[in-house]
Amino acid sequence: MLNGRTSEISTFKGHDRALRADRIGMTGLLLSVLAASAPLMVVAGVMPTTFAVMGIVGQPLIFVILGVVLALFSFGYAEMSRHVHNAGAFTAYVARGLGGTAGAGASVVALVAYSAMQTGVYGIFGFELSLLLADHLGIDTPWWIPALAAVALVGALGWLKIDLNAKVLGVLLLIECLMVAVFDVAAVADPAPAGLSLQAFDPDTLTGAGLGTALCFCIAAFVGFEQPAVYAEETSRPHVVVARVTFLMVGFVAVFFAFSSWALSVAAGPSRIVHSAQQEGPALLFSLTEARLGAGFTDVLHVFFVTGMFACLLSFHNVVARYAFAMGREGLLPSAFGRTSPTSGAPAHGSLLQSVISVVVVVAFAVTDGRPAGDPTAPVLHLFTWMGNVGALGVLLLLAATSVAVIAFFVRRGAARAQMWRIASSAAAGAALVVIIAIAVVDFDVLVAAGPGSALSRILPGVIGVAAVGGVIYGRVLRSVKPEVHARIGLGNEAFQLEKAAAADTTP
Repeated sequence: MLNGRTSEISTFKGHDRALRADRIGMTGLLLSVLAASAPLMVVAGVMPTTFAVMGIVGQPLIFVILGVVLALFSFGYAEMSRHVHNAGAFTAYVARGLGGTAGAGASVVALVAYSAMQTGVYGIFGFELSLLLADHLGIDTPWWIPALAAVALVGALGWLKIDLNAKVLGVLLLIECLMVAVFDVAAVADPAPAGLSLQAFDPDTLTGAGLGTALCFCIAAFVGFEQPAVYAEETSRPHVVVARVTFLMVGFVAVFFAFSSWALSVAAGPSRIVHSAQQEGPALLFSLTEARLGAGFTDVLHVFFVTGMFACLLSFHNVVARYAFAMGREGLLPSAFGRTSPTSGAPAHGSLLQSVISVVVVVAFAVTDGRPAGDPTAPVLHLFTWMGNVGALGVLLLLAATSVAVIAFFVRRGAARAQMWRIASSAAAGAALVVIIAIAVVDFDVLVAAGPGSALSRILPGVIGVAAVGGVIYGRVLRSVKPEVHARIGLGNEAFQLEKAAAADTTP
């Protein structure tokens, strides 16, 4: 019996309700989820923005601190992954710990949050690719044309086998990381006049009103570390692989981004990094690279900046498709979403849903965004910053809820004493995440570059609030109207397996 709900399960036909197992190993899984962190996009976009907007020199130390917080979270999260193998990940974990109603709320938040993050990247991807086409081929095209072309290509890849997707993501990610590493080495080898200063790791550099907002910006760079559990049904030995990849992801992102942000500060100089970031914005990485490695390498870096964003798009697309699949399989979405492609075993209808959402959002921003005359970047920046921060806030909420769910899960199983240190680490991480969420909501006008008192600072975080409340209400309605569906939330394919075993026991 799981969570005391299996007796309520009704007929659940599931021959096509399971993702195909043993499709992706530990290396492929690690590369797939690392692609979501988009190293070049973080180094070129998030880091200069954090330096410029918050004026915090100690950004490298922030990555270390967040790495510790997320490692604490991962102890309980990874242990729970040994007990729950479900493409719904957050949905399943929250449902197993806090009940099906809370799981329904988590499922809606996850679908909205990851969809928002992906659609936000389409904006900056389209803009950067349009610049490359104009600079190197003389082709002038609005940003939304390459963005929509990317939607089509990502959607097509989403229908294919996950192991093929992992290969595409792996190649793009490795090249992207290599390019960042080359810059890091060049920056350390040729620092600014201040030399190899370690000032960025001095705790005194974290003082100031912008610290909380800087934490919110930087934690978005870790998004993806929680995704291995989404692929648990498609991995070999999920009880081992998911936990290992989760810790490898947290460790790699914390170290890689701490070192890269330090390299940026060393290349510009600790005393000038904030001013340089304010003057150049995302162009800071490329100007520092050109000064050390030449225009040719910088042009190549621009190309892989774009391909890295494409890898990020594909990674998020795969995650959203699997959440939609899990919701369809458990009755939270129409049953068609809970079926896989007979040829590839991929969640084809979930992939199609995400493609449709992406087209609608990109077209809406292309048509309706009121950009100032002569400022073609406005719709792209709005799409990227608005959707990206809405998505990051949603993921933060899911992480905090999962921290509580992990504690409840082990307590309900009577394993509180055996899992005491994991429960304690989950509690500490959950408390830290709640603080970060509170800061993010208060400072949302800064996160989305809106003016003080702007309605956007209430509307945009309100999207996640509405998703959470709406999902919980949906769960309560299901509990009253369709208790058999409510009982399946979080069980995934296990519901079918349990019912099949029960049917076998009663067969004469």
